[in-house]
Formats: sequence, C-alpha cells, structure tokens
Amino acid sequence: MDGVDVVLRKYDGRPHRRVTTIHLGEDRHGTWLGTPTGTIVHYSYGGKPSAPTQQNAVRLVPRDQWWCAVFFAAPSRRDVYCDITAPARWSGPSEVTLIDLDLDLVRYRDGTVELDDADEFAANTAVFGYPADVVAQARAAATGLHADLTDGAEPFGSTYRDWLGLL
Repeated sequence: MDGVDVVLRKYDGRPHRRVTTIHLGEDRHGTWLGTPTGTIVHYSYGGKPSAPTQQNAVRLVPRDQWWCAVFFAAPSRRDVYCDITAPARWSGPSEVTLIDLDLDLVRYRDGTVELDDADEFAANTAVFGYPADVVAQARAAATGLHADLTDGAEPFGSTYRDWLGLL
C-alpha cells in the first residue's frame, strides 16, 4: 500500500500538522487513509513535540467537503474527530493538503458529540481575516457534521469500521 502525506496548514499557509499515512482505498465517501499505532504525527505549533499515535485510526478525506475525519479504534474514548477544513487539495496521489479552520467536532464512544475550538475559530477569523464565505462554509460544515455524527449518518455509522478492519 502506498504512503500518503497528510499536510494540515493554517489559513495563512504556515504548517500545522503532518503525518504519513497508508492509502487504504476509496469509496463513495472519499479517500481512506490509515495510521497504525505508533505512527509519528509531526506538530508545528505551540512547542508540541512530534508524537506517536496511541491506537489504530483511519482518516477519511472526502471530495469537495469542508471537513476531514479521523476514526479511532478502541480503546480510545474518542470515536471520531472531525477537523473543519477547506476542501482537500491533492498534489498527485502521495500528498493531500488541508487548510485547518480551527473548528473541530468530536464524538465520544458514549455517543456524546461536542463542538471544540469555537473560541479559536472566532479569534482566528479576526487574525487571519477569514472571508465571509469561508466563515459561512465552516459554520455550515460544523452544523451538518454535528447532525450527522449525532444521527450516525454514513460514513459515521458503520462504514468506517470496515476500513479500520483493513488496517
């Protein structure tokens, strides 16, 4: 299986996070990438050191959507973590870049869904000068994801479990 570098940047282009994943395949939801336990995630902010992942996970990079999702294997107490991002930009088959727009949604194993970093989104809207359409798209994505995560709509229902099984 081929490696794919997932590059997350902030709106101004500065590096945010980077991880090399395994290309697992594609389906109607998008491209599925795997990160086995121990995969190193490189952080570029706040003095946070690079660190290995604690459990297997798969990442879904959807087509033309304002989000990206990571699905975690047990025993993680998080089930799904969604970054609100600008739509993915692929640089050939081996690199995808996502512009992180701060807002995140988390679904825990008990089914609780939380919106995270709304304060960071508000602050960075001013700092980076997010255009009104970017703000509107990010908020709409967060609202839609909250509903889908709560309802268990696919790919947040069971589809991701098959991809975790492949990893």
